[in-house]
Amino acid sequence: MGKFYLLYSKVVFILFFCLSGLDSLAQNYGLRFASHEVVQDKRTSLELSPEKGFCFNDNFELSFDVSFFPAYNVYFGYVVRIISDDKQNFDLVYNTAKNHFELVTGDKEPQISFGIDQNDLYNKWNRVRILFDATHNRLQVISAGKTYTQQNIPLNKNACYHITFGTNNHGEFETTDVPPMKIRDIRVDQAGAIQYNWPLNETGGTIAHEKLKHQDATIINPTWVSSMHQNWSKAQAFIANGMASVSFDADKEALLVIGTDTVYTYDINSGIIKKNAAFTKLNLVQGNRAIFNPLNKNLYSFYTDAKQAEKFDFNTNTWSGNFKLGQVTRYWHINKIISQRDSSMYVFGGYGYLLYHNEVLQYHFNTNKWDSIIYKGDFYMPRYLAATGATPKGDTAYILGGYGNASGKQILTPKYMYDMMRYTVSDRTFKKLFDIAPRGADGFTFANSLIVDQGGKSYYGLIFPRHIYNSTLKLIRGSLNNPTYEVLESGIPYKFHDVHSFADLYFAPRSNKFIAVTLLRSDAGQTQVEVYTLLGPPLFQAAQLVGNGTNRASMLWVIVAVVIIGGSTAYLIRRKRGNTPTPADAKAIPVVVETTATQQAQPIGYHSEKIMEEEPEQPAIEQQPLKNAILLFGDLQIFDAQGVEMTKLFTPLIKEMFLLILLNTIRLGRGISSERLNEMFWIDKSEKSARNNRSVSIVKLKTLLERMDHCQLSKETGTWTIDLDPELVYVDYRNYLSLVKNKRKLNKEKIKELSGITQRGQFLSNSDYEWLETFKSEISNDVINTYLYHARSGEFSHDPEFLIELANFIFYFDAVNEDAMMLKCKAFSALGKHSLAKHTFENFSKTYKSIYERNFEKEFQTIVDADNGFMKSH
Repeated sequence: MGKFYLLYSKVVFILFFCLSGLDSLAQNYGLRFASHEVVQDKRTSLELSPEKGFCFNDNFELSFDVSFFPAYNVYFGYVVRIISDDKQNFDLVYNTAKNHFELVTGDKEPQISFGIDQNDLYNKWNRVRILFDATHNRLQVISAGKTYTQQNIPLNKNACYHITFGTNNHGEFETTDVPPMKIRDIRVDQAGAIQYNWPLNETGGTIAHEKLKHQDATIINPTWVSSMHQNWSKAQAFIANGMASVSFDADKEALLVIGTDTVYTYDINSGIIKKNAAFTKLNLVQGNRAIFNPLNKNLYSFYTDAKQAEKFDFNTNTWSGNFKLGQVTRYWHINKIISQRDSSMYVFGGYGYLLYHNEVLQYHFNTNKWDSIIYKGDFYMPRYLAATGATPKGDTAYILGGYGNASGKQILTPKYMYDMMRYTVSDRTFKKLFDIAPRGADGFTFANSLIVDQGGKSYYGLIFPRHIYNSTLKLIRGSLNNPTYEVLESGIPYKFHDVHSFADLYFAPRSNKFIAVTLLRSDAGQTQVEVYTLLGPPLFQAAQLVGNGTNRASMLWVIVAVVIIGGSTAYLIRRKRGNTPTPADAKAIPVVVETTATQQAQPIGYHSEKIMEEEPEQPAIEQQPLKNAILLFGDLQIFDAQGVEMTKLFTPLIKEMFLLILLNTIRLGRGISSERLNEMFWIDKSEKSARNNRSVSIVKLKTLLERMDHCQLSKETGTWTIDLDPELVYVDYRNYLSLVKNKRKLNKEKIKELSGITQRGQFLSNSDYEWLETFKSEISNDVINTYLYHARSGEFSHDPEFLIELANFIFYFDAVNEDAMMLKCKAFSALGKHSLAKHTFENFSKTYKSIYERNFEKEFQTIVDADNGFMKSH
């Protein structure tokens, strides 16, 4: 019986741990404030106050949780500004010079100054309370259990207060300095009772909902913390010459991208790219890879076939040597680790010449020597497209999954692998730990690296299906002890073209960010580099646990059942048999062990967390195909039949000629004559020279369009046209025309479809031709008129929230459209959100003045009261 109670107590502990873990899922929310890393207009403001402010007839308290983001250059700024009766300001400011928070009253030197431990400030939520004690004419701040007091402050018990976090546009109290912070759980208390509470647990939008009195707050430039842990964000994209490779300096939190003529250093926190132009070009042969050695702080480019590694000197911008241009590599998609034990790099596997490899090679950084390792232990199957990570000192490598087979011969039915192999450097031994289970019917392979959290006994990796070109990378988190793992549903677009593509995953420990990098080599000899970031720890959905045939919620119900049944059984056994232990008591042990083995590993430095609210429904954005597609809204993009973007292959002349013919074909249906082309592009040439130039350009354009299916240049009608099958070639401009042509018949879904097209950007935003202005102005007018028609029609008068969307769609094309401003103000008023209506009017007036250099003459109340055809039924 004693054994049973010992086991029972363990299960209770496990249940408590799991339930505590679920409770902690709710902890990672809040509002992130954009700071000095962006221009003033892009910084974040949170306005709590209604139009007249909060009016109190007694003492009150403002409290909130605050935390800072690490690794930023500037931290000075206003956490919160509280303005009394539009006369007196009370500011909680972070003073970088002292690394302290200071409470500033008016323009007087602060008397309250306090610090928060730097580790707590960057890694934890810290509660701050500000007490306005009008009874004793004093201010108090409470932080970390300490109270700081400022006496003799004349406070009015009946004052009204405006409360703004971050940037502030309130008259003479305007501020733009804000620290890189996150805020959550704001409360206003009076007489010991909560009056207002803004949890800031939203996942999107510009409204922060107040729980008690529905006094919703307004946000400018919001970034929701939960979204930062859930959704990958594209941080950077650029082109590198040659067959580029990438590595990561974790100490400096910088990506290092090696191009033929340049080494790029990208700081993931500042977003700055530094270009180190190499003194001599490096021959980036096929199969070259990059690695940064944290032991000697050097960047290397290595080529496995030649057993060669070259070092880059950042002081002189020179390479220690060069590679000989030669044949195709035998080692595509190798894996690698660095071991402190022997100052070496270990290289695993790879693919080439129709063979998968299971070799292990060792490169000694101190001697520049290469060795082939004779290893032992479990069979390490030949493979590529696996993921490899190492423990902090590199004494143990974990290799997960891949694609290959036992023979190593591609002709003999290769397959997906899902085994977790462990390689120990000290004894050169492989051990198979377990097989993970594929999720769903389709198999997957891995990006190059695993992030190993040895303390948490877990790993992170990126998976993707190798049989799809327009693929998606998804983050997984798994246990090093058992085959369970979970998948983050937010994905990263990844064009996988086998040896033309590469993807990797890194982790920045100071800023607690995951960094995903994709490389895609073009036929033109350049590499498209794209960088994505995700704030750790990632927020996985509870039901995504894979590997044991059950999800975490089911597991917890099993544990609950075991505890309840176990407790009842123990009680009955004790009553029936006394305290005499029996063999039957021990039979429950295997069941409990089987159940508790499914616990997931914890992320790096955190407990697992969960968003408490579902993502709100977003406007329907048109899903544009990436094959046989021409996108004209925003930047011009042209995709061929394989989904490869070929826009950069169009020279300026060919691009303008293509657009001229395409738009005249689609919009006017008649194309353009040869004579008109001569006038447009070769007016200074003789007739013969113009004809020759035109013929050469026509051939070039035809050759480019041949890469697309069902799209060709034609002169069958006597003029040059671009003939395309609208069912098989997507052109967003054609879809746009079909929508605005029938603007009177559009329903809400069609209007949102229209906005999905236009919100990619202004029509051909980076193209500036005199002849194109007619098209651009026509589109702007048509879009605005379409939205205004439906706003005035009365069909959506019962839906003021959608009318606000319509106004925003108009502002996208015309920032000072008076009709859109009036529509938005009246819609907000209809919802009872008068402060938001006033805020819309004030923003419009500021923009109007900045553009026209004169004041907008109408008054706010006149706008709201006017009978302008909007909100007819209200």
